[in-house]
Amino acid sequence: MPSSDLSARPDLSARPDPADRSAARAESSLLAELQPVVESNLHRHLDVAKEWFPHEYIPWGEGRDFEGPLGGEAWTQDEAKLPEVARTSLVVNLLTEDNLPGYHFAVAEFGKDGAWGNWVNRWTAEEARHGIALRDYLLATRAVDPRALERARMAHMSAGYDRPDGFSALHAIAYASFQELATRISHRNTGHVSADPVCDALLARIAADENLHMVFYRNLVDAAFELAPDKAMEAVRDVVTGFEMPGSTIKDFGRKSAEIAIAGIYDLRLHHDSVVMPILRNLRVFERGGFGPAGEAAREELAAFVARLDSQATSFTDRREGIRASRAKRAAAVAV
Repeated sequence: MPSSDLSARPDLSARPDPADRSAARAESSLLAELQPVVESNLHRHLDVAKEWFPHEYIPWGEGRDFEGPLGGEAWTQDEAKLPEVARTSLVVNLLTEDNLPGYHFAVAEFGKDGAWGNWVNRWTAEEARHGIALRDYLLATRAVDPRALERARMAHMSAGYDRPDGFSALHAIAYASFQELATRISHRNTGHVSADPVCDALLARIAADENLHMVFYRNLVDAAFELAPDKAMEAVRDVVTGFEMPGSTIKDFGRKSAEIAIAGIYDLRLHHDSVVMPILRNLRVFERGGFGPAGEAAREELAAFVARLDSQATSFTDRREGIRASRAKRAAAVAV
């Protein structure tokens, strides 16, 4: 981020490290080689993506004016008809979509022209549509406190988004492959937990978009393995071992994600079984040849991490059963 100290000036005498210049040239070369793949996958995406309209998925008839200049009714807690965990998940998903300008800026830095620039703009438009639809649904159904929602949006967007240090274009592409699939699953399962057919249909529609985004990015990673296998393997390793959802900076994200995991909307088992492993299998990460020492080392590290993740997922599932049993027992005691 730019410095707020206006007296700060760059050291014009400093020269870039030769290794950094070499890495930048290699990165630029790889992106140039991927451009035909980007273009063909952009055309594929436009051919299969279905046009849809958020307003058609919103139960506008349930809406009414809120308190304020229009003199409507103040929101009250008893209007929140959705299960609490469904509301929590919807808000987390929405705040993640709200921060889209930060994500757009991060990926647009890798190129704003040609096929990549066209893809970034299209992807941004589709993701923005998700945020519009989610907010309209929550407000029309009065599912959440609108003032609290707006304050959360302002806080989350004001914090912005920064790519991790050393996050190259290849890292961004690899990360998006896993993140888009994770988001698809989160949306889909949130719809199921909501017990509202309207919410379920909306999130199924959004999830379909996210799946197409995942396919786009995954195809680029596959092409990168053919062009630069070691670099691709290192990027996949880095992304999988350090994976965080883009909404991880949301206030109280740890508590909210724990509730989402306990509800089975998105947890370690789903992350391992339905996100990490399907993409790794599709990319044939553990079957490919042609790696040098760096690529082989990255693959070994990845394999070890995935094995630990599987073990952690099993441990979490066991703990969750205990938590659910304890909650059921408490609920039964209260009901008596």
